[in-house]
Amino acid sequence: MRATARVTAVLGPTNTGKTHYAIERMLGHRTGVIGFPLRLLAREVYDKIVALRGPSVVALVTGEERIVPDRTQYWVCTVEAMPQEIGADFVAVDEIQLCGDPERGHVFTDRLLRARGLVETMFLGSDVMRPAIASLVPHVTFLRRERFSTLSWSGSKKISRMPPRSAIVGFSVDNVYAIAELIRRQKGGCAVVMGALSPRTRNAQVALYQNGDVDYLVATDAIGMGLNLDIDHVAFSATSKFDGRRMRPLFPHELGQIAGRAGRHMDNGTFGVTGEARPLDDGVVDAIENHRFAPIQKLQWRNEALEFGSVERLVASLEAPTANEWLTRSREADDLQALKVLSEQPEVKDRLTGPQSVKLLWDVCRIPDFRGKSGVEHTTLLSRIFDFLQSGMVPNDWLARTIARIDRVDGDIDALSKRLAYIRTWTYVAQRRGWVEDESHWRDETRAVEDRLSDALHAQLTQRFVDRRTSVLMRRLKQKESLVAEVNDKGEVTVEGEFVGRLEGFRFRQDASNSPDEARTLRQAAVQALRPEFHLRADRFYNSPDTEMDFTEQGGLMWGSQAVGKLIAGAEPLRPQVEAFVDEDAGPDVAEKVRRRLQHFIDRKVAAQFEPLLAMSRDETLTGLARGFAFRLVEGLGLLPRDLVNEDVKALDQDARSALRKHGVRFGQFTIFLPLLLKPAPTRLRLVLWSLANGLQEFPESPPPGLVTIPNIPDVPKQHYTLAGYHPAGARAIRIDMLERLADLLRAKDSRAGFEATPEMLSITGMTLEQFSGLMAGLGYKAEPGERPKVKPEAAAPAAAPAPAAEAAPEAVEATASAVDSASVEAPVTEEAPIEEAPIESAAEPVAAEPESPAAPVEMESFYTFTWAPRPRGGEGRGPRRGNDRAPREGQGAPRGDRSPRHGDAAKPAEAGAGADAPRPPREPRPDRGEGFKGKPKGKGGKPQDRGDRGGKDRNDRGNQPKVFESRPARSEKIDPDNPFAVLAALRDRS
Repeated sequence: MRATARVTAVLGPTNTGKTHYAIERMLGHRTGVIGFPLRLLAREVYDKIVALRGPSVVALVTGEERIVPDRTQYWVCTVEAMPQEIGADFVAVDEIQLCGDPERGHVFTDRLLRARGLVETMFLGSDVMRPAIASLVPHVTFLRRERFSTLSWSGSKKISRMPPRSAIVGFSVDNVYAIAELIRRQKGGCAVVMGALSPRTRNAQVALYQNGDVDYLVATDAIGMGLNLDIDHVAFSATSKFDGRRMRPLFPHELGQIAGRAGRHMDNGTFGVTGEARPLDDGVVDAIENHRFAPIQKLQWRNEALEFGSVERLVASLEAPTANEWLTRSREADDLQALKVLSEQPEVKDRLTGPQSVKLLWDVCRIPDFRGKSGVEHTTLLSRIFDFLQSGMVPNDWLARTIARIDRVDGDIDALSKRLAYIRTWTYVAQRRGWVEDESHWRDETRAVEDRLSDALHAQLTQRFVDRRTSVLMRRLKQKESLVAEVNDKGEVTVEGEFVGRLEGFRFRQDASNSPDEARTLRQAAVQALRPEFHLRADRFYNSPDTEMDFTEQGGLMWGSQAVGKLIAGAEPLRPQVEAFVDEDAGPDVAEKVRRRLQHFIDRKVAAQFEPLLAMSRDETLTGLARGFAFRLVEGLGLLPRDLVNEDVKALDQDARSALRKHGVRFGQFTIFLPLLLKPAPTRLRLVLWSLANGLQEFPESPPPGLVTIPNIPDVPKQHYTLAGYHPAGARAIRIDMLERLADLLRAKDSRAGFEATPEMLSITGMTLEQFSGLMAGLGYKAEPGERPKVKPEAAAPAAAPAPAAEAAPEAVEATASAVDSASVEAPVTEEAPIEEAPIESAAEPVAAEPESPAAPVEMESFYTFTWAPRPRGGEGRGPRRGNDRAPREGQGAPRGDRSPRHGDAAKPAEAGAGADAPRPPREPRPDRGEGFKGKPKGKGGKPQDRGDRGGKDRNDRGNQPKVFESRPARSEKIDPDNPFAVLAALRDRS
């Protein structure tokens, strides 16, 4: 400190302008720091200085707020948060008499002894501090300031006789609420001010009193610390309070500090008691009226030279005694108690490996117990935070979940007050450097939560303790030409600071807690104030991108999370109309602007999702039957059940089919569809459009994306499944495209003689064998269960000397059937080693071999044999047609539509006619054909036939007939380039 630095003690009673004088002195210097006892008072002074010098040079630093611009010159802080050793020209500490406070006195004493400015230092407070300051601070200059007005005793009064512009003081939350409720019933309402309130709530309540909306204020002793209000009378409802350890009577100078709030500037004030409080003694009254109090004899002190070598040394330094007669060691504070408790916990003690970890633990222990919970709960929270900080920082996801649980504005006053106390803890944590990853983000986040809770608490306090909201608004209506409406991020509407309802989209939902007369007044005030807001919101909505809008599965139209309209049926299914949700009070211009924007959105959504369908309807090259079929697809929104249009499909020639396939139309076994329209987004929109066109009251919802099968609910119409892209079959409904792939595999099987499911079939459907049997039953097949010995892995290896097929046990042949199917899926097909023979021959000998242990049980496996169960023509569930149907077909042995051609079909035209697409039961095999392979048969010339497993002369002696194969390669096949499955199948066959 410079030798010429000046130290001044400005002492005197309340209402002497000490704080105002210190602010003027600080602004006369280049830099300055001023400390206040309350965050509320610091915020009030910060706002004043910002109004004078601007926000770019003024900082606000408290335990829960930190606003520090880059060009900071003046620091407004709580005393605990005052920056040390920054070299400010001016330093001031307000309410210095708190050096004698048992809880926080050691902090004020430390500032009295150590806080100094380079040019000027100032201590502000009561005359009771004069002897102590004179003894502890050398070269100090005392400046006495006298009260501007007179303070006098008025005795005891009942609350019912309390004069207007009065403040009633209580010393507990319950006492404050009880008094406020009594005043509401007898006097119409009051404002409530407590130290636990956030600055935002406190300021809103103070404004309620200062503006004359209410004439009474109920407060704790927090108003004694520099809260400047237009109070004419102060009444004590009690003269003792709980100081954190015990109930004790208030000291005369504490009573004088609170009573001194009466009388503003030159206006005289009075003080007295009310309720059950006893009248004050004459000596106390005289002391308060003449501002003469006994000086403070002892200042609370705690050693500031801390040692962090170990927890024991730190505790010892904190409990070090002092030899100064003016100082007394402060009682054990909450932070020291937390340090002792945490340092004894094994999980914490193991982490204390050095001075740095000990200092970190001390910093964590200094987190105030804003929640007022028991010591165990508070230390548990501190232990969790210390554990996080030892590992790095407080995790973002954990902190986000904790804050999200607090970020709720529902509940009563007590619930909101508790949440405010909880969020103050995390506001404090977010202010500490290096404790969270993104400090600025979490500071803003916790501050926003605190603001929302503060507004909700203010609204609850006003609603509970004030019955004059309507009169307030009416008075504002008469006094001002226009009212100012505000809509926060939750949609809450306030008119001149009074909550009146919520704005949901473009509809105002009025607060329903009012009487009919009050509701009419509120509506009048809200409508007048909301008219500009409706226009601003409509402009913002009209210019917003489509990504901010969406439609619901019930036809609602959303802007973010707000409903702004709904879809209604248009002239065509693909041209829906919209109905906007706009209040009549908003005006026709706003309604029309919202309606146009919604219509643009849904028109673009339909054009994007159904682009293939709309392009097909606009194609002028489609003529005749092809054009008619295209219109039917448009009417069906891209999906047509095969059985409903079977005759139309048969009537299409190959040119018409080719033209439709160019637009992505696929002629499936069960459904005619456009694969692109099976995606989740078009499916969701298709269900809404179809429901609108058919006038449904409740729309079917689309299944979750990515599911191959979904439950088949009997009460749900089959058409709903079709529109959703599924085909009901048994207890499940299978996706249309997956069903067509399954039909490809089934077509190659002999459904008369029976076949087993292959791994590829189960893979396509994603089902177990039992579930697959139920699906096949729904498609018209009969499933017969059975069991057989399970083939061991070594049994599938080729034998050195395979036994003839005739000598193989029937059980061996039957046991290898599933292996054949599996091999046919995985292994490439060659003529030199036909997959039909090798597995059977190689499996025969191991099955017939003698088991290793006669006592070993035979492991069995289950299987199903599927056979076609014919149904009447025209019904559902027909099996896939075989390749030897005589009707014109798109490709012999190939799937309908865009399926890959089967081996040996090269001689057949790819588009032979419509008959191949009609689902029919498989034809009986011709008996004059021997068993062959997918090549040219011996004996009869002509086109290759798909003989499969059709019998020769005797169907029962099929296994003894020799098989004939061609040695030359198979003929090249014609591949449909539009079908990816056909290309993959061809590549597999050629490998």
